[in-house]
Amino acid sequence: MNIEIERKFLVKDGSYKAMAAESHRLTQGYICKENGRTVRVRLWDNKGILTIKGAGSASGMSRYEWEKEISGEDARDLFLLCRSGIIDKTRYIVPVDGKIFEVDEFHGENDGLVMAEIELASENENFTAPSWLGKEVTGDSRYYNSMLSVHPYSEWGNKAVNTSEPHQEE
Repeated sequence: MNIEIERKFLVKDGSYKAMAAESHRLTQGYICKENGRTVRVRLWDNKGILTIKGAGSASGMSRYEWEKEISGEDARDLFLLCRSGIIDKTRYIVPVDGKIFEVDEFHGENDGLVMAEIELASENENFTAPSWLGKEVTGDSRYYNSMLSVHPYSEWGNKAVNTSEPHQEE
């Protein structure tokens, strides 16, 4: 079983772009979402990925994840089965002290939202927090991509601000 352990943060500024090793355009939709479990289809540039995620842990950091690469054509076909609310974003791959942060800059209905994720080997693993890392939002379901597809950032009455205080080094 593959367990994904990740932490999510808001991003304070665009200085991560100068550190980025690469960037990719991602489009993703949700075929179903029920009881914390999701089936997602994603186009990563022109590569398709089908993902099934289980319910998250109490902390929101850990959950079962299964992924399978599929053709871009199959992914585009599966978008026809997705619920409304497609997620569109640019992902920046940013190495920091031997770890990889994935910084997502959202477009469309989620424009203005910028979040960073880091995958860890355990929930207690230490990592260096770069200066552009803001408030931690791990476990806050409003920031789950599956929730953003239903309740986009542009519709939030009291939007979070990406300029929150930086997260302290773990």
